[in-house]
Amino acid sequence: MTQHHVVIIGSGFGGLFAAKALKKSNVKITMIAETSHHLFQPLLYQVATGILSAGEISPATREVLHRQRNVEILLGTVEDIDVEAKIVHWSSLNRKRQTSYDTVIVAAGAGQSYFGNDHFATYAPGMKTIDDALELRARIFSAFELAEIEEDPAEIEKLLTFVVVGAGPTGVEMAGQIRELADKTLRGEYRNFDPSNARVILADGVDLPLSQFGEKLGNRTKTALEKLGVEVRTGTLVTEIDEHSVTMRAKDGSEEVVPCACKVWAAGVQGNPLGKNLTDQVGAEVDRAGRVLVNDDLTLPGRDDVFVVGDLMSYKNVPGVAQGAIQSARFVADLIDARVSGREPKRTVFEYKDKGSMATISKFEAVVSIGKLKLSGFIAWMAWLFLHLLHIAGFKNQLATLVRWFVSFMSNNRSARNITNQQMLGRLALQKLDKDEFDEIMSSVHNVQDETSESKNIDEGGAES
Repeated sequence: MTQHHVVIIGSGFGGLFAAKALKKSNVKITMIAETSHHLFQPLLYQVATGILSAGEISPATREVLHRQRNVEILLGTVEDIDVEAKIVHWSSLNRKRQTSYDTVIVAAGAGQSYFGNDHFATYAPGMKTIDDALELRARIFSAFELAEIEEDPAEIEKLLTFVVVGAGPTGVEMAGQIRELADKTLRGEYRNFDPSNARVILADGVDLPLSQFGEKLGNRTKTALEKLGVEVRTGTLVTEIDEHSVTMRAKDGSEEVVPCACKVWAAGVQGNPLGKNLTDQVGAEVDRAGRVLVNDDLTLPGRDDVFVVGDLMSYKNVPGVAQGAIQSARFVADLIDARVSGREPKRTVFEYKDKGSMATISKFEAVVSIGKLKLSGFIAWMAWLFLHLLHIAGFKNQLATLVRWFVSFMSNNRSARNITNQQMLGRLALQKLDKDEFDEIMSSVHNVQDETSESKNIDEGGAES
């Protein structure tokens, strides 16, 4: 009998922690991921605002798992999962591949949702990937650079207006950091305008920022943001975004067009398309956000060999946060190990343990909600620092992040402020290429031969016989 082959799709919290939890199991693991790194997504906003460099929150997955000998890591995009044949179809550049499995863990995560207004993405990048954060960094700092050489007062005002859409943790953290960047970090660096004149607007249709934290902390957050100088527009919907402005509609139906060069989208998520691919095959369903409705053991209906974990699963209001992915991954890994070893699993029904929520507002100011415990201010900020530092993968990255934080918080300096045109324009330029043009460019860059006509099976483990 060949070794049981587990294919893990994705290298986020779900994929990484599933692999780690199977370290001592008698299984062969193949991880297929679109990126070469494991991303600590909660700190993307600090990359976007120059506090941290990209590498400090995205260590190479191979480095993280290099001591785990039962893991093979493959860089590629999963295009289809054939649940009957038990084959994952994926591609790397323009090379088609396929890998068979005995069990598959789908931890492909979720992307940004623009609620049917996908054209917003051209002007308002989301905050889901390193590329997103670097593009936003380029847009934010470029706005200040362009304001320095602009002579038209109206154009300067537009360049110095930043609109953040979405008042959840990411939106609140982004708005607070842009405000601190303008008031403290950039103070005295420009000769033709005052960066503190920048206008930062946080807009959302909810009644309070961080509404999921409860009314008390929501009000505390609103007060703290306004004290910083952020314009908090709750009860406000964004109805249009274009190159030059953002259109907002208040509860009373009145509309305002805000001239604005830099926009940030931090509202809504959409499950990876693989979720729909799976449910169409087995007759299951996805929720409004495209997440897969799973069984109590996080399998697909009728398929005990297909697990969905993390942001792509929809199960009993488990939130799309790191803990949801980590806990679901460990639960599934235990079930798989139990099957392979012939023992009883620790649990057969997944139970999410809510360890609370937290968000920073500004330096020395944060909010924490853990059950009935509600904290704010400096104590909450220290708790936020400690727990986020704890979850960064690798001691080297933890140490580098700690040093960066110390320098930034003590001096207001931000060392990761380098920007390039490629960061700002790369995504939009790639979108203008059709698939053949993209494949041709990638093939020439990597000097690989076109294999689109032939699908290569690189699975060494094969299906369990």
